[in-house]
Amino acid sequence: MAEYTPKNILITGAAGFIASHVANRLIRSYPDYKIVVLDKLDYCSNLKNLLPARSSPNFKFVKGDIASADLVNFLLITESIDTIMHFAAQTHVDNSFGNSFEFTKNNIYGTHVLLEACKVTGQIRRFIHVSTDEVYGETDEDAVVGNHEASQLLPTNPYSATKAGAEMLVMAYGRSYGLPVITTRGNNVYGPNQFPEKLIPKFILLAMQGKVLPIHGDGSNVRSYLYCEDVAEAFEVILHKGEVGHVYNIGTKKERRVIDVATDVCKLFSMDPETSIKFVENRPFNDQRYFLDDEKLKNLGWSERTRWEEGLKKTMDWYINNPHWWGDVSGALLPHPRTLMMPGGIERHFDGAEKCNDGSSPYSSASQNQTKMVVPVSKSSGSPRKPPLKFLIYGRTGWLGGLLGKICEKQGIAYEYGKGRLEDRSLLLADIQNVKPTHVFNAAGVTGRPNVDWCETHKTETIRANVAGTLTLADVCREHGLLMMNFATGCIFEYNANHPEGSGIGFKEEDTPNFTGSFYSKTKAMVEELLKEYDNVCTLRVRMPISSDLNNPRNFITKISRYNKVVNIPNSMTILDELLPISVEMAKRNLRGIWNFTNPGVVSHNEILEMYKEYIDPGFKWANFTLEEQAKVIVAPRSNNEMDASKLKKEFPELLSIKESLIKYVFEPNKKTSAA
Repeated sequence: MAEYTPKNILITGAAGFIASHVANRLIRSYPDYKIVVLDKLDYCSNLKNLLPARSSPNFKFVKGDIASADLVNFLLITESIDTIMHFAAQTHVDNSFGNSFEFTKNNIYGTHVLLEACKVTGQIRRFIHVSTDEVYGETDEDAVVGNHEASQLLPTNPYSATKAGAEMLVMAYGRSYGLPVITTRGNNVYGPNQFPEKLIPKFILLAMQGKVLPIHGDGSNVRSYLYCEDVAEAFEVILHKGEVGHVYNIGTKKERRVIDVATDVCKLFSMDPETSIKFVENRPFNDQRYFLDDEKLKNLGWSERTRWEEGLKKTMDWYINNPHWWGDVSGALLPHPRTLMMPGGIERHFDGAEKCNDGSSPYSSASQNQTKMVVPVSKSSGSPRKPPLKFLIYGRTGWLGGLLGKICEKQGIAYEYGKGRLEDRSLLLADIQNVKPTHVFNAAGVTGRPNVDWCETHKTETIRANVAGTLTLADVCREHGLLMMNFATGCIFEYNANHPEGSGIGFKEEDTPNFTGSFYSKTKAMVEELLKEYDNVCTLRVRMPISSDLNNPRNFITKISRYNKVVNIPNSMTILDELLPISVEMAKRNLRGIWNFTNPGVVSHNEILEMYKEYIDPGFKWANFTLEEQAKVIVAPRSNNEMDASKLKKEFPELLSIKESLIKYVFEPNKKTSAA
């Protein structure tokens, strides 16, 4: 795609923090571009931020509000604007809790006015809308894949909600009127010139005064920080190389907790973090983490350049050299500032600005008109809230899938069954977009009709469901940062010299499958090996599942009680009544990797049937036959093994042994009394 070359750029909110760095960079680097900056000079804007551009012939400042349709239309026409970089917005989350209507007015209505002016004039070739990573909402604490540009928007506070609303307008004008829009969503930005209501400048100014640094909540909230010049370069790249209709994340994978930021600031000022940091009441809602996938922007050639230590030191040095840049900001340094945002805010002119580096403030008169700060009383404890659980379950008509739904109903967990077939990626994507799950359970797949012998003559169908389908679901889940609980099988092992029958030495999670007797087992071993490459999958190896429903034909006990003859070999087995609720708990704990999902120990066919006779049917009789005799009546060999369940037992110490679980969950509830 050819690079875009603008002629006349309108930058809104350019006396603010990020936009001023972008404007100064473009004015300095591209003297052929005319840069018109529009700003109403609100409380967090400062004309001194544009000092580097003041003398440039390609710079023009206009004081005004983007909500003024007449002004915006006039500027677009008289200045022959072909490009808009829209930064103007109210951005401080704390303020949005106490003055949310002002955020709607600025962020949504103001954006709408700009878009309508672009539609009416019909001369805009690029409209770059600046949004925020907060529109994605809270990222799971253990997510290893960040939100990508197609991720769902789930804002959690009034500020991010207005930014998401503005994005919807931008997208709609792009689609309805063909407006050439590009949207950016960025991580936290820090550096010189930032108004000290934000975390890093606030901490630096407080440290300069020898005061304690207040941290909301427990300081565990995680954020990603980019230095302002790196972000300005990102906008330069997006302006010239960004593709119309696309969204670009501007982010970094380097994350820091708030407590770590405070500690680093303390170190720069040789302060003791133990005595210089205090924890204060949290926000009404404070997202635990934002995490972005920035690969798309990197593909345009941008990369983060400034190391955290370097950027923080530069920022500290700037505030030390410019202590009065913002005048009286004592109200902004409170733990919970609320600025009464008056239209127009404080006007800060260029007059005398050149003298500010000597430590004096040229705003003695302006500082008397400083907007008032108030501290509200919050009724919230402010502890981080997790989003409610919602499970997307595949395998509605299957045994495990049906039981999972009942467990969710019993525990009050919202759930829906997937409608798409596993091998159809588009349908899986539709399910995730419609259901918006927190976890996905895969209890679907082919086990055979009525048993695994069916798979021997239906190999392509088995591959399609057990391999292609499972991998597709895992990949879609990873793409959306979702944990997939995958019900697999332990029928991929058979007793051998290192794991002899009756030895008590079970196969562990890391052991290589050694049973290839059935095509079903081959596909399950194959997909399990491939799933190791997906860090968002929890694989649960189920064996010979048993439940308390002795009328269910899929129940292992039901099966062998109806056979004329059975082999008598000890095996590991899974008592679903005990283990399926554990799988739900594993999802809640976000456990991953491979787990032998069986009760500890083994039980033989004869031992089960003895229990059946004792508890259910005293007159029950059966006969045994050998494996050789069994082989004559089945198509594919069956797996017999013992699984080592110590990993599961360690995570869930209350897990019963196979025989104890059989009695408690299966035979005692079904016991036939003498009266019966």
